[in-house]
Amino acid sequence: MAWFRYLSKLTNKKASHRPKITDPFLLLPPFTFLSHFSSNTNVDKPFTKHTNSDSGLEPTKPNEKPRVVVLGSGWAGCRFMKGLDTNIYDIVCVSPRNHMVFTPLLASTCVGTLEFRSVAEPIGRIQPAISREPGSYFFLANCIGIDAHKHTVHCETVTDEVETIDPWKFTVSYDKLVIALGSQPSTFGIHGVKEHASFLREVHHAQEIRRKLLLNLMLSDVPGISVEEKKRLLHCVVVGGGPTGVEFSGELSDFIMKDVRLRYTHIKDYIRVTLIEANEILSSFDDRLRRYATKQLTKSGVRLVRGVVKDVKAQKIILDDGTEVPYGLLVWSTGVGPSPIIQSLDLPKAPGGRIGVDEWLRVPSVRDVFSIGDCSGFVESTGRQTLPALAQVAERQGKYLAGVLNKIGKAGAGHANSEKEVEFGEPFVYKHLGSMATIGRYKALVDLRQSKEGKGLALAGFFSFFIWRSAYITRVVSWRNRFYVFINWITTLVFGRDISRL
Repeated sequence: MAWFRYLSKLTNKKASHRPKITDPFLLLPPFTFLSHFSSNTNVDKPFTKHTNSDSGLEPTKPNEKPRVVVLGSGWAGCRFMKGLDTNIYDIVCVSPRNHMVFTPLLASTCVGTLEFRSVAEPIGRIQPAISREPGSYFFLANCIGIDAHKHTVHCETVTDEVETIDPWKFTVSYDKLVIALGSQPSTFGIHGVKEHASFLREVHHAQEIRRKLLLNLMLSDVPGISVEEKKRLLHCVVVGGGPTGVEFSGELSDFIMKDVRLRYTHIKDYIRVTLIEANEILSSFDDRLRRYATKQLTKSGVRLVRGVVKDVKAQKIILDDGTEVPYGLLVWSTGVGPSPIIQSLDLPKAPGGRIGVDEWLRVPSVRDVFSIGDCSGFVESTGRQTLPALAQVAERQGKYLAGVLNKIGKAGAGHANSEKEVEFGEPFVYKHLGSMATIGRYKALVDLRQSKEGKGLALAGFFSFFIWRSAYITRVVSWRNRFYVFINWITTLVFGRDISRL
């Protein structure tokens, strides 16, 4: 048993190098776990909920690497973590998801063009230090509060439904804090949207849409279903004519024309797609491209309706002119706004409710706090306009801020409340690289103007579709994702889309 004693000593030695952290799950009595997984409901002792704790990561010591806490795992947060020098800093990421989503290709997963794993990359692959460094962690949790004066983040663990342990609250001390919590879909206070509509921002949203779409296809083929009910079940309504709504409509029309008509021949004449937009679709694109998109979508069978949704019910929506539109699947894509946690934080705010930042993405009036991505915007004193909630904005901000903090760390000012004055360098400047959108039928739009009023190259058609695919397969997070996406595209081209309802 000498090898066993040696292994025990080695394990204890490695564990001693980890920073002090209290594992909340080990503090729970064994009865807590047994009560959840045992089928015996006659328990002698009452179940005790453990929802509060003083445990967490303590402040770093002067001889330790400074700790950067990142809230969120979206475009901004992941690009920041990827660029941060882990020889200088420890990284702690707090997020309710353990992966990054490549959102431009998310619409393709709803109809089986791509598989879900093709657009998701684990945080541990984006920044390996989180998995292997003794002072770096990923916590599957939500931020529920920030104490900027004590340099502390308050968190609560994420649990799945009711068959798990209760949420556990803990704290994480930081030397530098990066808030990259993103945004949430805007519902404009319209009744029934959250209850009945599907959004398209996360992988689980795409999974929900795909399951609902395939379920409606199969239900409508059941004997005894009336013609009116078939038409309702197979009516897919998309609200919002931005890039996400248009791309999803294009993917859906391709799915109907190339797959549904071959595999659901009994109901192929009942399925319809309606795109509802209050103004012009793709309002940020060139006028000529908008007209081209309108023509192609109409040719693909997508019905374009100009109107404003006033109410959403379980099986129909009501427009401002009183028109009732029955639906089987409703996808809501009308833009984004600040999430409740962003609104609740006692931090300076920019116009629109985002966290206010200066030219270097610092949050004014508090030390060692930065904000990037959709949740941040320039304060009015900077004289700058709030940047659009785009992936390329968030990615560029993450890359810039990583460079700034690397510079601070190399100057020895990485710890909290450091007295050293470090020159941050040039302020953040965003240069728009253009916009792209696919509209189905192997056609896409490429608008390379730097602004809506500016001049630049604007392309449409199959060549634009080739550019769109080439650009995105090079921008996908990793070589693993690129391989998956390429294989999925080839498989779909040869064998058609996967219509399995898993």
